[in-house]
Amino acid sequence: MATLYTEQSKNLRKTWLLMGLFLAVIVALGWFISYYYNNPGILYFAVILSVAMNVISFWNSDKIVMALSGAKPIAENDDPELYHIVENLAITAGLPMPKLFMIDDPAPNAFATGRDKAHGAVAVTSGLRAMLDKNELEGVIAHELSHIGNRDTLLSTSVAVLVGLVTIIADVFLRSMWFGGGRRGDREEGGQLGAILAVIGIIFTILSPLIATLIQLAISRKREFLADASGALLTRYPEGLASALGKIGNYSKPMRRASNATAHLFISNPFGARAMKGVAKLFMTHPPIEERIRALLGDNMRV
Repeated sequence: MATLYTEQSKNLRKTWLLMGLFLAVIVALGWFISYYYNNPGILYFAVILSVAMNVISFWNSDKIVMALSGAKPIAENDDPELYHIVENLAITAGLPMPKLFMIDDPAPNAFATGRDKAHGAVAVTSGLRAMLDKNELEGVIAHELSHIGNRDTLLSTSVAVLVGLVTIIADVFLRSMWFGGGRRGDREEGGQLGAILAVIGIIFTILSPLIATLIQLAISRKREFLADASGALLTRYPEGLASALGKIGNYSKPMRRASNATAHLFISNPFGARAMKGVAKLFMTHPPIEERIRALLGDNMRV
């Protein structure tokens, strides 16, 4: 049976596995584009860029995500009650006090980020702050601190940066095709094999953003169930988080700066809790709110 401690170790292994998969996708993209244009330098550039982005995402992904979300740092004097809630729960969880941020947005939402426990950060929207009472707010903060404690944040923020990189590389190549650009076949006789490789490569390039997104979705929805369970253990009051999720689920409008690259970081879908219907559910980054509430009120210890 999985425990909170075994899940933490699994997350570390999954971090390196996913980064390796992203590296493989980017190298494959770089190889095909270098083959297509008969320029090996493109492959070398893709490898160097992917390694650099891995390093950048490791050290700076929290800053990047905060900037993308429009989050602004707040101090104790700005919101003493919120600051003390975060501080007290961090002490209870045995975590250093994370940096605290506010997003000016009426949609109720929150997320945590940071490469490790010593560099954690928690962001809440102004809508969440205004909508929830103290018990509900404690439940949400405990959930986000659990992401930090369970080491989900490095995995999530790094993936957000790398998904964007794969999408940009594919998009630049596909756009360049419309402007000519000296395909390998224009200068060499590739024969049938060359034609087949070109077709396969173009299909792979078109699908690579989807592949990257599916890798992103490999960060299982169990991460949210685990954080819910961990948060309930932290507050000893699962009803608080369940009530907060109910209020968040009843708010259907999207966040002003909702982004596919960072959607999986938030406690709830930033495009609106009811945005995913039908086949789109296959690509959800979060379990349905109703399932999470049932898990909390029925068996909040389940992971």
